[in-house]
Amino acid sequence: MIQTITGDTEFIESLRGKKATLLLALSNTKTANIQGIESVSQNQLIPTITSEFICTGQIKSLNINPQKLSKATHITRKVHTKTPFGRIELLDLGLETKPKLNYFTLHNFDITMSQSIAKGADIDAQVIFEKGINFGQTYQCKDEYIILGESIPSGTLTAMATSLALRYKNKEAFQSSSSNAVEESVLKLALSHINDKDELFTILGKVSDNTLIFNAGFILGLNNSIPIILAGDTHMASLLLIINRILKLMGGMMETSNLALCTSKCVVEDNHSDIKSIIQTPLFTINSYYVDSSLKDSISQETTVSGAAMMYSILNGLDLKNLS
Repeated sequence: MIQTITGDTEFIESLRGKKATLLLALSNTKTANIQGIESVSQNQLIPTITSEFICTGQIKSLNINPQKLSKATHITRKVHTKTPFGRIELLDLGLETKPKLNYFTLHNFDITMSQSIAKGADIDAQVIFEKGINFGQTYQCKDEYIILGESIPSGTLTAMATSLALRYKNKEAFQSSSSNAVEESVLKLALSHINDKDELFTILGKVSDNTLIFNAGFILGLNNSIPIILAGDTHMASLLLIINRILKLMGGMMETSNLALCTSKCVVEDNHSDIKSIIQTPLFTINSYYVDSSLKDSISQETTVSGAAMMYSILNGLDLKNLS
């Protein structure tokens, strides 16, 4: 069921039977308000209501039928009811609307929603990165490993812009990289704000998003001290590209024996993206996996850790048929 993208199976097998803390990094960007961007990304409440549903099985911040949430979000919720995560904690990295959750830890970092990348995202990237570093250095995980997921509308677009602005030539590696004329226009405008003299964090502040910048710092701050699974698709994989550039800037190296990525089969087989090529781009290597399941989980940016959630259920003895 668990298939290898890069590396070997030893790392993932070491997690069998162990409990994980699910960290959900949640944010908004005004990029998602642009008319013509994929319709699901128009709803800035997606991170809020998705996290509410995964935690409680209910939506509290919007009067909406839960069946309208992605199939993948329902899968993640079912995993938590059948093979519960040790705990679920939320990272507020610039939410417009806070989730209505009384019994779950919501980490607040005083980060505001970023602006549209078409006009310049106006992110204080150095400050947010340092907040991520500090959180990684001080975070005390109460379980045996971490699953890090994220939800940010228009995340694929900000990830693509970030990658191209950092001089990676991999536009085709991102989902739906050329299918939307509006996205093409936004991408062109975003990159027009970059000039050759811009330093790394200046670039990130213009074209990236809060989750990418913070999580890059978080991973570096953890410094391989605990196993962590990056859960998601090309947006989450693009974290590795940012870390790669930061390490190059600092002339440093990173131990990655405790770092891996897990996604779902539909992401790996998506003809409009190439997550493996993104994972293999950095100078460092990580293990990466996907779950070979017949469940038809969505490949949208709001999948919210479904691949890693299914992996977690398998490692804890659940037959995926019970998630149908």
